[in-house]
Amino acid sequence: MIVPSIDIMRGRAVQLRRGREFVLDGGDPVERLEQFSLAGEVAVVDLDAALSQGSNADLIEGLVRRAPCRVGGGIRDLDAARRWLDAGATQVMIGTAATPEFCGALPRDRVIAAVDAERGAVVVDGWRTSTGIPVLERVRELAGVVGGFLFTQVDKEGAMGGFDRAAVDAVVRAAAGVRVTAAGGITTAAEIAELDSLGADAQVGMALYTGRLSLGDAVAAPLAKPIWGELWPTVVCDEAGRALGLVWSTRESLARAVTERRGIYWSRSRQAIWEKGATSGNTQHLVRVDLDCDRDTLRFTVRQSGAGFCHLNRRSCWPSDFDLAELELALADRKRRPIAGSGTAKLLADPALLAAKLREEAEELARAESSEDVVRETADVLYMALVALARGGGTLADVRAELGRRHRAVSRRPMVGKT
Repeated sequence: MIVPSIDIMRGRAVQLRRGREFVLDGGDPVERLEQFSLAGEVAVVDLDAALSQGSNADLIEGLVRRAPCRVGGGIRDLDAARRWLDAGATQVMIGTAATPEFCGALPRDRVIAAVDAERGAVVVDGWRTSTGIPVLERVRELAGVVGGFLFTQVDKEGAMGGFDRAAVDAVVRAAAGVRVTAAGGITTAAEIAELDSLGADAQVGMALYTGRLSLGDAVAAPLAKPIWGELWPTVVCDEAGRALGLVWSTRESLARAVTERRGIYWSRSRQAIWEKGATSGNTQHLVRVDLDCDRDTLRFTVRQSGAGFCHLNRRSCWPSDFDLAELELALADRKRRPIAGSGTAKLLADPALLAAKLREEAEELARAESSEDVVRETADVLYMALVALARGGGTLADVRAELGRRHRAVSRRPMVGKT
């Protein structure tokens, strides 16, 4: 699988060759994250912090709030590691400070040990200092206390000359089931597929920035076991994870979908690529693409517009029960097209009334004792909260992302009432 990389120096996304030679300015890290996050987690590295010449922490905190990011660069004490986990980083990448004691003091599944290698030995301090410790020795030492390894072949980093397969294979075996991400020299979709077959992910920067490798080709690289030649079943879901329908993709349709960020698929009846909503107006913005564990099925997460995905002008091709996502859609419609006399329209138009109703319903929920009353008052509070969300311009997807970041925090705040 592909893990796109954003290396940051002085507030800009950059690419270095072998960690020393500046090659290119990759632009605004926020724009790069918007581009890369379609493929899933993005690796964000603070090069200034790694080299002890500054910090991009404020910028990276903003990136972590926008999309799932694993964060590294200059994390050399436990407080710093915990701050990134509290900020919502999916994982922290620990290099210089990676010892069994340090990594063992953090949640195992949230730690990636960065094993940077030059001539077979581990290098630290921004790749400037050789420890003399053999790579495989360090991997075996840490395998029991980390959730992953980032194995970087420093002499190949940024050179786009391929990777050392034997070295990666040895690290995967030494990791004893802990997932390995390889970096350094990875340039082609074939190399990403090869790494996937070894049991490793591919962290890629330079090839993506220069256009030598397209993100669509990178995402498609590990696909296996096509049906009827080169077709893969594609489950289309909304941002709440509800299945909207089943379609088909080819490598070509997938590449176009990723590049254009739209719902683009393969039509078996027309034997051609088709774009959802091109004629009906029920368009899709592509949010994310995932491959399943067997690499033979795709999942598209989309932001659906219009009546819905189904050709019968329904939200989904399957019947679905009313849920919060349906309520969100109904409130959004009321916001666009108010109905005279509607209670929802009044709440959306009158912030003072909405605030009063929120307080009222929350107080009633706080006093409720029976299960029936609790259910009824919870429904009232959720309805009022979603009206406030619609009025403020937020979405349930935003709320889920915020709750996800809070769930990933490792420091717990004391739960005390405000006075």
